[in-house]
Amino acid sequence: MTTEQATTMPDFTQVSLDTPRLRLRPLHFSDSLDMLDVYSDPLVMRYGSSPPWTSISDANTSLVRTDLGMRTGQFLRLALTDPQHDQFIGDCCLFKFDHQCRHAEVGYSLAARYWGRGYMQEALIALLNYGFDHLHLNRIEADVDPRNTASMACLERLGFVKEGYLRERWIVDGVLSDTALFGLLRREWKYATK
Repeated sequence: MTTEQATTMPDFTQVSLDTPRLRLRPLHFSDSLDMLDVYSDPLVMRYGSSPPWTSISDANTSLVRTDLGMRTGQFLRLALTDPQHDQFIGDCCLFKFDHQCRHAEVGYSLAARYWGRGYMQEALIALLNYGFDHLHLNRIEADVDPRNTASMACLERLGFVKEGYLRERWIVDGVLSDTALFGLLRREWKYATK
């Protein structure tokens, strides 16, 4: 990879990934009501880095920020949809790119009614393959609230290793929470496309 490739990120607005049960595609402004439904749910946001959304303006603000970030290559955020209905049920993203060191952070959310069915693992396999194969990342990190045992179990199934613990790192809606830090190296990635 050349220095230019390592420091110039693409426009991500055309990225679309398919899995056996999902389509991962850029978010659309028509997703705003479904996004509000997901991100206003206290169950979904319980371990998040912001409080539950309270209005459609929260969704619209997020969509404007996402559109700019996708166009400028600051982050890659894709909607998880059922290919038959193209309805937003969650999202996953790669962000905080460090081009010189070739690493990024992963984040994700899923509507509570879809929990426990393996959808997020399926989506993350596609996203991580894209990160390692197309973006040439060497390392992907995750910052997880240690109380979120389901999220940590998903990461561990994917091969992430718990590497650290930061006490009282976040204050969300006046609540202190810790961080468990996870990392995955390209050479450890077991779901690589052949």
